[in-house]
Amino acid sequence: MSVVIYGIRNCDTIKKCLQWLDEQQIPYRFHDYRKDGLNHELLSNFVEQLGLEALLNKRGTTYRALSAEQKQALERADTALPLLLSQPAMIKRPLLCHHEHYLLGFDKARYSALL
Repeated sequence: MSVVIYGIRNCDTIKKCLQWLDEQQIPYRFHDYRKDGLNHELLSNFVEQLGLEALLNKRGTTYRALSAEQKQALERADTALPLLLSQPAMIKRPLLCHHEHYLLGFDKARYSALL
């Protein structure tokens, strides 16, 4: 299966994304960070492909609950990765991977163009 969607199952945007993929009859595999896990290698690949700043979900409640020191730690990959591994809700979602192409967020036009 060439399409993998990464995220958290109870996220509303994930639900919209998966519904759209189902409606388009596009086969995919859903990888739930909480159920299926997230490891350093996978997260490092996401950072390499998309950049740390793009991956950070600064609008979510998990990010807003961080201390100033923790937010500062998110500015560098070496200190951000452990925090993101422990709090995957801070990763923007959905993250779509298709044949080494990566898209963050759900946008029907961008998905249609890629898939």
